[in-house]
Amino acid sequence: MKTIQWIVDKYEDNISTYPQIKEAAQFLNDNEVIAFPTETVYGLGANAKSDEAIAKIFAAKGRPADNPLIVHISTFSQLTELTEHISNQAKQLIKAFWPGPLTIIFPKKENSVSKLVTAGLETVAVRMPNHPIALELITAAGIPIAAPSANRSGKPSPTTADHVCTDLNGRIAGIVNGGMTGVGVESTVIDCSGGVPVILRPGGISQEEIEAVIGKVMMDQALANRDEKPKSPGMKYTHYAPAAPLYLVDGDRKWMQELIDRKRLEGEKVGVLATNETAPLYDADFVLACGSKKDLKTVAHHLYDTLRSFDEIKPDLIFAEVFPATGLGVALMNRLEKAAGHKWLKQIDEK
Repeated sequence: MKTIQWIVDKYEDNISTYPQIKEAAQFLNDNEVIAFPTETVYGLGANAKSDEAIAKIFAAKGRPADNPLIVHISTFSQLTELTEHISNQAKQLIKAFWPGPLTIIFPKKENSVSKLVTAGLETVAVRMPNHPIALELITAAGIPIAAPSANRSGKPSPTTADHVCTDLNGRIAGIVNGGMTGVGVESTVIDCSGGVPVILRPGGISQEEIEAVIGKVMMDQALANRDEKPKSPGMKYTHYAPAAPLYLVDGDRKWMQELIDRKRLEGEKVGVLATNETAPLYDADFVLACGSKKDLKTVAHHLYDTLRSFDEIKPDLIFAEVFPATGLGVALMNRLEKAAGHKWLKQIDEK
């Protein structure tokens, strides 16, 4: 399959009139799969109503079919096509955060989307992306678009069209190239289909920001339970992983340097995932900074791109610094834990 690439400048006016947008939208209506930028990462979009189209997403990604997909919409009228039950709390969240990196789970309206989208669940995950290209593409297609991240399953999510091309060239019909994405980590997923809202996946909107709008919410205790059927993407399998084994290091810099030195004496090429402030302090084969620890938004923006950069320089293993599990740090640690396959090295274990 030849993968077409359409280049669209998100800063231009009248994007809706671009022939590239119209052609890409027609591909979606023809049940083809195309990648497009959102404010979080690039999504791999297909007609949410079509079994044929959704099956192509799973085939392209190599994604397990028991992992549900997020449906992307561009208008509030599309939401009423997907659900008949929008709680007051969901309405408050919509008002505060849509369009934006927040996915809300609703009770599903019967026959509103392909059963492959919901993995057999009675709920549907929906968000309205805050990206002009994504919104114009969905509007031009006139259908809700199911879209997981546009990468091979298990690899770091793509934040540029080049990342998508590396993973999926020849496997999908097209890529709408809109430049680098903004937030860098996926949307927060919150379940508003029952009583107390539950965050199923931390992301671009923090728990603190959500609670400032609707009050106390729960963080899903089943996030680490691999036997539980997922209601949200990113809850069940190892994700975001570079090719080299990644280890999360919970200790001071002196101890981390000792770990690096040991492995180098054993003949291993060691990579280090650090911050702008700490990267110059390490002596290793490869040291990459993913942003500033004083501004975790910069870390979120560059995390996946940095993880992919390790695949280009090919260390034998990677040691990663960790972040406080508050605010955006919760989402960062969620992604890093999955990238590491929950492999931790803790200084306390050697004391």
